[in-house]
Amino acid sequence: MSGRGWAWSLVVMAAVGGGAAALHAQGAGARTVAGPLRVTSPGGTLEVTIGTEGALTWSVTHRGRTIVRPSRLALTLADGRVLGAAPKVTATSVRSIDQVLTPPVAYRRARVTDRCQERRIDFAGDFSLVVRAYDDGVAYRFVTRLPGEITVRDEDVTLGFEGDHLLYFPEETSFQSHQEREYKQLRISEIGPTRFSSLPALVVIEGGPKVAITESDLFDYPGMDLKSGSEPHSLRGLFPAYPRQVKLERDRDEVVVEREDYIAKTRGTREFPWRVLVVAERDEILLDSDIVFRLASESRIADTSWIKPGKVAWDWWNANNVYGVPFRAGINTDTYKHYIDFAAEHGIPYVILDEGWYKLGDLTAVVPEIDMPALAAYARQRNVGLIMWVIWKTLDQQLQPALDQFARWGVKGIKVDFMQREDQWMVNFYERIAREAAARHLLVDFHGAYKPTGLYRTWPNVLTSEGVLGLEQSKWGNLASPDNAVIFPFMRMLAGPVDYTPGAMLNATKADFRPIFNRPMSQGTRAHQLAMYVVFESPLQMLADSPSNYRKEPDSLAFLAAVPVVWDETRILSAKLGDHILVARRSGREWYVGALTSWEPRDIEVDLSFLGTGSFTADIHRDGPNADRVGVDYVREQRRVTSADRLRVHLAPGGGLAIRIMGTVPKA
Repeated sequence: MSGRGWAWSLVVMAAVGGGAAALHAQGAGARTVAGPLRVTSPGGTLEVTIGTEGALTWSVTHRGRTIVRPSRLALTLADGRVLGAAPKVTATSVRSIDQVLTPPVAYRRARVTDRCQERRIDFAGDFSLVVRAYDDGVAYRFVTRLPGEITVRDEDVTLGFEGDHLLYFPEETSFQSHQEREYKQLRISEIGPTRFSSLPALVVIEGGPKVAITESDLFDYPGMDLKSGSEPHSLRGLFPAYPRQVKLERDRDEVVVEREDYIAKTRGTREFPWRVLVVAERDEILLDSDIVFRLASESRIADTSWIKPGKVAWDWWNANNVYGVPFRAGINTDTYKHYIDFAAEHGIPYVILDEGWYKLGDLTAVVPEIDMPALAAYARQRNVGLIMWVIWKTLDQQLQPALDQFARWGVKGIKVDFMQREDQWMVNFYERIAREAAARHLLVDFHGAYKPTGLYRTWPNVLTSEGVLGLEQSKWGNLASPDNAVIFPFMRMLAGPVDYTPGAMLNATKADFRPIFNRPMSQGTRAHQLAMYVVFESPLQMLADSPSNYRKEPDSLAFLAAVPVVWDETRILSAKLGDHILVARRSGREWYVGALTSWEPRDIEVDLSFLGTGSFTADIHRDGPNADRVGVDYVREQRRVTSADRLRVHLAPGGGLAIRIMGTVPKA
């Protein structure tokens, strides 16, 4: 939003993000305003109070109960000014936002309802605070109107809680991080002065809602982490200072060896990132909230018709291990032609060339085993797009020649890896790559990345990003477990699409699992892996295993070839953090159902009342009777169903359920 027109007293009809918006506002005029200032969510569930006596504070109540007590907000500038110290209100305005957004890429739903109350408070000193209250969360941001460039030394984001609540804490050990962390369960008091985490983090209010902490609309500013606050039971934002000196270790690890005494140098007139709390009475809300998308800036790509989400045949996880072929498998032309043939045969629009296709350190030097012009021509002939893996540092050094070369080859996207930082410089790198890629009609997957902050709305060619303990971890450890699979969707995935890279065909019980780098397996059952394609959101979704393994599993391959990567509608049928997830998603006239459980077995009931009238065919993939002993054991069955049906299904330890529901019986 711009900083103009805040003293409205009329109703404005506007088209925003492809939907109609009714914006209602009332202005207080340019006068001093005393006392607390409140903004309440449309349904009255959440209320934010802004305090201005002595210091700028905010507090949050949920159904009348305080969940965040008055907590300090401030921006400290290098010249000594503290925006938020001794604040003097000059004007305030309130408006209602009620609009429907149409995402260019419908990763969760085709239409996003954006409905909230918003208050803007202007202060002496040319800054403002904008606060929004939704029924599923609250957010605020600073807005400044200062001349020239400013230097931000620190930002005070404080969250004071009423008790020593349980915290899901993705602990970090350094600002140099892929943000692929376990969710440690701690009390707030256990964090101590030296520990910190990346976001999203999650506070479990005793006897109340769960509160997820994250941010949105991050540009030209460092990403926020979380540490212990100075007051009891409080948390505080933590920001990496701007890098003063860096050192390149290998071709990919740029380590910050010295930092400045500020976190950002930026425009004096600007909007700062939103500080976001998702407040969930029910765990299902954490899986269903679009708040990060709603708060993000609108698309900067005028024509998005070229952005084509889809599945990707991926080479690296399975170490290019194709077999039963008349050539030597590896990083070579014949192997990638085989991947292209596999993709073309099964309607998979993309193939990734991951690490090994170029001589590390030089994106213009293809290894001699690959005839890239011939391979690119073959992919075009078979109507399969190529996506090229690149190390971020090499791309940064060779941006123009590399992207020009990709354009000559007709490449469709890039997978940018190993950024491992979220300081201001690196945040700006993300936007620069998104912009340069969009100018050449290239899709982007940010791997080795910090959590999403809405970039996928502003630059919708950014289809997915990592920042998660994904399936690649199974090559060297056991962290990509079924327990992890029913935790991170409530936290990391609420921030945006997640490049988990599912699809393993060798599936192991907890007792049988072994990390094997070149012939990896997954933890949990076959149905668990298939269900990930319904539960996990990623418009650029990988098929991690080898084409040879998929061809041996025609039932599973049939499901994977059919399952969409974008959705018209999503319904969370049942969910409990760390326990299970049951979700239904619609694409066109077809519904898909996915269920995941932790290592605990359980029985679930799938209520099909969302189907509407008529009779349908359900193509069901569920755990077999021996899946608790042999992870690959599954049953595929088809049956007629109606909206009156309730399917009762047993999930094995680490089990799952994947259903395709349509009007006709599918081909095997």
